[in-house]
Amino acid sequence: MTAPVSRALVCVLAGVGLLAAGCGAGVQAADLFIVDRSGSTPQARLTLLVNEEGKVNCDGGPTRELSDPQIVKARAIQEELQKPASEHVSLPARAGSVFSYYMRDENGTLRFADNSAGQSKWMRELQLFVTETAQQVCHIGG
Repeated sequence: MTAPVSRALVCVLAGVGLLAAGCGAGVQAADLFIVDRSGSTPQARLTLLVNEEGKVNCDGGPTRELSDPQIVKARAIQEELQKPASEHVSLPARAGSVFSYYMRDENGTLRFADNSAGQSKWMRELQLFVTETAQQVCHIGG
C-alpha cells in the first residue's frame, strides 16, 4: 500500500510544482505593436515596443510604464491601424522626408513616412505617440 500512496503523493506534488511555476512566472502581456523609426536626423533611429499592460521598451532599454492616458492612446492607435496593417499598407516618402515608420502588430505591417501622401489621422497620431513617448517616458531625444 505504500507504493500507491507514494506515487499519488509524487503526482500531487508535481502538479503543485507546475501550478506554482505557471503562476506569474514567465507570463507576459501581449504586445500591442512595435514601431521602428528611422530617418535623416542623428536621433531618428528608435524602436518602441508597447504591450497591452502599458509597458514600453525603448531601444532595448529598461521597461517603463505608460500613463493611463498614454495606454488608452496606444490602444486606440493599434485598433485604428489594424485594417491598414492587415493590408500591409506601404506609403512612399516624398522629397524632404525626415522620418520613416515601420509598425508591426498581430494583424500585419504598416510603412509610411512623416510626409507620405494619403496618411490617415491615426498614422499622424502614431508619429506623435512615438515622439512623446521617446521624450517623456524613455527620456531620449524625440
